[in-house]
Amino acid sequence: MMDWIAATGGRQEAEYRVTFDTPDAPRLALDGTVMPPLAHLGALDIEGTDAERFLQGQTSAQLSLADGDLAPLTCFCTPKGRMLANAQLLRVAPAHYRLLMHASLVSSLAEHLKKFAPFYKVELHERDDLALLGLIGNEAAALAEVHFDVLPPRPWHQAGDKRHQLLAHPGPRPRLLICLPADELEASWQWLSRHATPVSNAVWRLHDIQAGLAWLEADQRDTYLPQMINWEALGGISFKKGCYTGQEVVARAHFRGQVKKRLVRAQLDGGLLPEPGSAIKDANDRRLGEVLCAELDAYGEAEVLAVMSTREPVLPLCCAGQKLKLLKLPYPVERLDPESLAERA
Repeated sequence: MMDWIAATGGRQEAEYRVTFDTPDAPRLALDGTVMPPLAHLGALDIEGTDAERFLQGQTSAQLSLADGDLAPLTCFCTPKGRMLANAQLLRVAPAHYRLLMHASLVSSLAEHLKKFAPFYKVELHERDDLALLGLIGNEAAALAEVHFDVLPPRPWHQAGDKRHQLLAHPGPRPRLLICLPADELEASWQWLSRHATPVSNAVWRLHDIQAGLAWLEADQRDTYLPQMINWEALGGISFKKGCYTGQEVVARAHFRGQVKKRLVRAQLDGGLLPEPGSAIKDANDRRLGEVLCAELDAYGEAEVLAVMSTREPVLPLCCAGQKLKLLKLPYPVERLDPESLAERA
């Protein structure tokens, strides 16, 4: 268990799950302000005079957009366009970039990128010395502003300095992700927990599901095209930049409309959480797709993100022995250029 997680007083019930003795945690997030330690996320830093040029050839993001204000989504692909990881990219300082992603993919992505690093003046660092916290609720921005003396940003943007970064994420409630040195965690946790209720990181993951935002895990590596998790609809692909690994396949899938699977949001009619990879089947017992992630909502029902065939299904659908109901995504499934996010006031 990471030292900074232990400092919160939470219990590690699985490798990337931390819980507290907080009843009805998802319901608390509907009305109050809650604070989950984001044990399922990790950070990889890329530093050096060639950092921008190095990343520009590897990632779907336009590096010039990551300017210390916009913190765009991005992904890293194989030559066949399959994702090795998806992440959020922020600039910590000149020639210093940080990638936030699922913790299970940090080491494998670092090893992949190190194959290209000898050709550039860059260094890669897996940041085990950082703590990642979430704040969810109407008071999240005010608490962060008072404690860190930083005006919180709008969604998919960043604020702060080299030691503290605040990132705003979309969702059904206002959300902030806070990145700070692990040795400062205990003091910040004690102050913030007087105003925000500590809850499991499952609550943050639930809000990701409700935002239609999927973070790939190690078992899902090298499986999906970016469009299969709606990454271009979230601004995670720049179609205006030059070449990067996998770019030709990703662009062809977009311009020729060859994406036959898409991310969907759904709800099950029971409280059984399906495992990632669980099959979604139609009325004819035909497999249409699989679950990426699942969490219980405020009413004790499982909400999921899944990758499914775009063909019209034969209803009813089921998953893990439960009926499955498709829900509306909170964004249109169409191309959103990250350049437009940088332009919006």
